[in-house]
Amino acid sequence: MSEIPPLHGLRFAVGTLTVLPVTVSRWDRGAARGGMLCAPLVGLVVGVCAAGSGLLLLLLGAGPLLAAVASVAVPAVLTRGLHLDGLADTADGLGSGKPAEDALRIMKQSDIGPFGVITLVLVLAAQVAALAQLYDTSWARGALAAVVAAAAARLALTLAARGGVPAARPDGLGAAVAGVVPVRGALGVALAVTAAAALCGALLGPYDVARAALAVAASAVVAELLLRHCVRRFGGVTGDVFGGLAEAAATTALVVSALG
Repeated sequence: MSEIPPLHGLRFAVGTLTVLPVTVSRWDRGAARGGMLCAPLVGLVVGVCAAGSGLLLLLLGAGPLLAAVASVAVPAVLTRGLHLDGLADTADGLGSGKPAEDALRIMKQSDIGPFGVITLVLVLAAQVAALAQLYDTSWARGALAAVVAAAAARLALTLAARGGVPAARPDGLGAAVAGVVPVRGALGVALAVTAAAALCGALLGPYDVARAALAVAASAVVAELLLRHCVRRFGGVTGDVFGGLAEAAATTALVVSALG
């Protein structure tokens, strides 16, 4: 029996967005489309693992700060640090102030410049601080925020891969997934992720419904603003830009979840 098409997309998403041992049998645009549509599902898996590590440390007697560090470290490990690397490279490219061609060349270099280092420090500090506050308030709210942030981060990838968003280079991951997702499909996934986050928040209380939904919405807005800026500066998206969008969305979701 031949494999059903949706599994090609799911394999593409898992194989390109995590270190999980999955064989990707198709790399065409159809598989990329399915993969980007499935990206938030991969985020759900990553988020559950992140929340699980934090809760395990709390159960063993660790404090909220250590639990927060673990919840931030797990997604980095499961993605080979690619999103963080993309964030740093994107910050270096944007911070250089150089024309698109020169900025893209800077982003391809293996080293990390001062803009990248500063951005990484601030983003990781914000993520840890937000989760530590949430875990200190309620282990359940901390776990929910970790899951919602991971799903929101991958939702940013789905939205960035929508039709009309060009690739900055003719090769690489950015070119492979740029423009593969229909706009209606991207919006449908966004609504589904927001609704799922609100539903999970309902398990904790009415206020958490609004907070979870707002976290997803705010992360999408911030990622969209960053996406538009990158398209203006670089002429399109790259794999590094996708990584930067994911980390920006995750950080926004965590910060919003910690407010109030």
